[in-house]
Amino acid sequence: MSEEKRGYVEQEDIFSQTMRAGRRTYFFDVRETKAGDYYLTVTESKKFTNDDGSFHFKKHKIYLYKEDFAEFSETLNRATDFILNEKGDEVISERHQKDFVKPSEVKENDIDTIEDTAPENFTDVNFDDI
Repeated sequence: MSEEKRGYVEQEDIFSQTMRAGRRTYFFDVRETKAGDYYLTVTESKKFTNDDGSFHFKKHKIYLYKEDFAEFSETLNRATDFILNEKGDEVISERHQKDFVKPSEVKENDIDTIEDTAPENFTDVNFDDI
C-alpha cells in the first residue's frame, strides 16, 4: 500500500539546519501544514552501537507551531540562562564517563579504590605545600 493511500504524504522541508553534538544530531526542519502555514520540527537523533558493531539510531521529535514560538523561546532562554549562571559554561566531561561517581556518593573505604582508578593525566596536589 502506498504512503498516500495510508493517509501519509511525504512532507517536503522548506528550510533545514543540522547541528551535530557528539553522538547526537539535531535537525531543525521547517515544514508546511495542509493550510499552508509553517511549523518547526526539532528532531534529536542519537547513534547507538550494538555489541556486534552494527548501529542504530533513536529519534525523538517535537513539533513547534508559530503561536508557541515566543513563549518557547523565552522559556528555553530562562532555562539555559539558569544552567549557565548556576554551573557556568565549562563542560565537565568526566561526568559523562560510565564509571563516574559523585563525590557525595563516595564512602570513606572507597577512596583507595577511586585513587587507584584515577586517570594517568591527573595531577596530585598536596595542599600542605600551598
